[in-house]
Amino acid sequence: MALSPTSTGFSDALVILGAAGVVIPAFARFRINPVIGFILVGLIAGPAGLGRFVPQAHWLYYVTISDPHAIEPFAEFGIILLLFSIGLELSFARLWAMRRQVFGLGAAELIGCAILLGGGLWMTGASVPASFGLGAALALSSTALVLPMAGTSGPIGQRAFAMLLFEDLALVPIIFALGALAPTGGEGWAGLGRTLLIGGVTVAGMLVLGQFGLPRLFAQAARTKSPELFLAASLLVVILASLATSAAGLSPIVGALIAGVLIAETDYHGEVELITAPFKGLALGVFLITVGMSLNLDVILAEWRQLALAVIGVVAVKAIVTALLLRVQGAKRSVSLEIALMMAAPAETTLIVLGTATTAGLIAPAAASFWEIVTAIGLTITPLLALTGRSLAGLLKKREDMPDAIPDLKEGKRALIIGFGRVGRLVAQMMEAHHLPYLAIDADADTVARARARGYSVTFGDIGRPGMIDKLELERASAVVLTMDDPVQVVRLARSLRKRFADLTIVARARDPNHAADLYRAGATDAVPETIESSLQLSEAVLVDLGMAMGPVIASIHDKRAQLRAKIMEMAAIDREPPMHRRRT
Repeated sequence: MALSPTSTGFSDALVILGAAGVVIPAFARFRINPVIGFILVGLIAGPAGLGRFVPQAHWLYYVTISDPHAIEPFAEFGIILLLFSIGLELSFARLWAMRRQVFGLGAAELIGCAILLGGGLWMTGASVPASFGLGAALALSSTALVLPMAGTSGPIGQRAFAMLLFEDLALVPIIFALGALAPTGGEGWAGLGRTLLIGGVTVAGMLVLGQFGLPRLFAQAARTKSPELFLAASLLVVILASLATSAAGLSPIVGALIAGVLIAETDYHGEVELITAPFKGLALGVFLITVGMSLNLDVILAEWRQLALAVIGVVAVKAIVTALLLRVQGAKRSVSLEIALMMAAPAETTLIVLGTATTAGLIAPAAASFWEIVTAIGLTITPLLALTGRSLAGLLKKREDMPDAIPDLKEGKRALIIGFGRVGRLVAQMMEAHHLPYLAIDADADTVARARARGYSVTFGDIGRPGMIDKLELERASAVVLTMDDPVQVVRLARSLRKRFADLTIVARARDPNHAADLYRAGATDAVPETIESSLQLSEAVLVDLGMAMGPVIASIHDKRAQLRAKIMEMAAIDREPPMHRRRT
């Protein structure tokens, strides 16, 4: 049966695929997170947006989503695929190593936020069960939005993932606890115990079957050399794992995560990750569109004061609690601030908990509707909070890594290496090999931290910042080596140094002969063009491999280097030796 162009499925698919084709490239062009774009599509194309005008302008039917509930399963599948892809990046050894962060930091963050939020609502007049339900719901953070931005590695990704993983694991106990607090009693704590027992047996069975069955399954799929079969096998594993944990009473995303971890232990995890990535991105886009559709502008405008206060209150409480816990754990202020703001908004799972609390009779439908809008607004501003946190963390990181003064390594002269990338690092290694003192300066805080950890003498400093040259104590410098990968800045700095220090040895990295000529005109003692040096090294290797004696080869290479240097100086219109060059032999 052919799909009619007037069918709901056809028009909804048109909107979703059109959004993916327009939003992702457009927002990527302007370096804006496409999350915001998908949410805006849901807001505009949903029933509360242009959808309301379909009766007056029927053509809008083809560019709006007529049945929001019909696409909800695809949105849930997007979250499942996200957790599956996260599992592909993990391993059982890494999960075991993270156990303290998951059940320590993660538990403290969730419980602390829930108590403070619930306590605040109780003080405003809410009942104890309602306060518990709302506090637990609002304390959750969005796995679907935070993890793609934070990742799962590094000081930010590891901590964020640990807290989010605990929240996902705690979702089922929270739901059963709300059922136990219901006036009718529900299945209560007995139901929770039974679910945890069945869930534990199910997970154990998945682990055993996965260890023995998945390598054979994907080996057979790989032998066919059919990408379609490989994709089908991957999606089958994800769906079966999610159905298994869902049937056991656990969250389907737990099954997806376990499936990902099991496949990560095989040789096929890279291929699985690549082949499922497009489906994950599109399904996550559908989820974000449903978030946008849940925003009703009429309600927001009518109750904007109460909604604004609620959003600000939730974000503030969660950010403060998370930041304090991270600081107590030993995280830097910059890391604590970035994670705290990134996780400050409510989550997609907040909507699940709110629905459960409403069904249990703990929260009135009107209150649940209000907090659902707060959650939708929070999800919408999550990328903005993450961007703000990243910007503020960058400023804090510079202050944290900025020394009060340039370290005084020892009395006497020392060479200064400006820039500590691959070139600066190699120069430092040669200086250490010949026992010559040096100090390297770099404007990237992460580079400085890694270099210090490896024992290099490096300090943070932005050489382009006014006053930085004065702090370097250049009167003590035996030489200045400019290794930055910025031709304009290197020339500008060489000229500035030469004006202030007539006898200073300045050795600069150049990209090509033209850049080297500019550096000689600026006053560099030596300018080393990368293109020429790589060509000379290649020539030396060829001559030696062809059987020429090393001594004559090295002599000819030196002669050629001198000829090329003379040509570069002619290009620079210099008829004299650069400063300090005549002192070398």
